[in-house]
Amino acid sequence: MRYHDLTRMIEPAMPVYPDTDPPRFRVGASIEEQGFLEHEIVMFTHTGTHMDAPAHLIAGGRTLDEYPVDAFVGPACVVDARGVDGGTIGVEALGPYRARIEAADFVLFDTGWHSLWDLPGYFEGFPTLTPEAAQWLVGLGIKGVGVDAISVDPVGVSEMRVHNVLLGAEVLIIENLGSLDALIGEDFAFSCYPLRFRHADGSPVRAVAAVG
Repeated sequence: MRYHDLTRMIEPAMPVYPDTDPPRFRVGASIEEQGFLEHEIVMFTHTGTHMDAPAHLIAGGRTLDEYPVDAFVGPACVVDARGVDGGTIGVEALGPYRARIEAADFVLFDTGWHSLWDLPGYFEGFPTLTPEAAQWLVGLGIKGVGVDAISVDPVGVSEMRVHNVLLGAEVLIIENLGSLDALIGEDFAFSCYPLRFRHADGSPVRAVAAVG
C-alpha cells in the first residue's frame, strides 16, 4: 500500500482565501513554565486543505457533524484537467472518465494549480467546473468533489454556482488539495476526515490517498 498525503501544512504564512485572516498560533503553555507544551490555534473553518458543508452557503443546510463518518472515505479517481480549453471543465471533458467516475465516491481534479501554492497567481485563472458538469457529477451519486485550487468557483464571483449545485445536493467539496499528479490513472481509496464539532459549516481535513 502506498500513501499520498494531499494535505497542505497549516502555518501562519500560508495562502488563505482573499480577505480571510491567516491562522494564528500562540504558545499557551511551555515545558519551562507549566511543565508541558500546548498551543492555542485561531483559524477559520475554511483554512488550508478543507471541506465545505452545505451549511457553508445554504441557510439551514446540513453541517459536517450531521454526516456519518463513512461519508468522508471511499474509492476515488483523478480527472486530469491540466490545460483545459477556456479554463472551464465541461461535461465533454468528463466523458472519457465516466467509467472511473461511476466506480468512485470522490472525484478529484488535477488542474495543475497546486504548483502555484505560495504564489500570487494561485488565486486567479484556475480551471473550474461548469455548473452543468457539476450537475452531471451529482447525477452519478458521488460523495465529494476535490480540487487542487482555492475554490471550485472563480475567486470574487457574486454567485457561487458550482458550490450551490454540489452543496445543494449534499455533495461535499474539498479544496486546496496538494499534488494529484501521481494519482492520475490510479484507482485508490481517499479519506478526508474533518474535525468533529457542532454546527460545522466546514473544517480543515487530513486528505490522504491510499493506492494498492
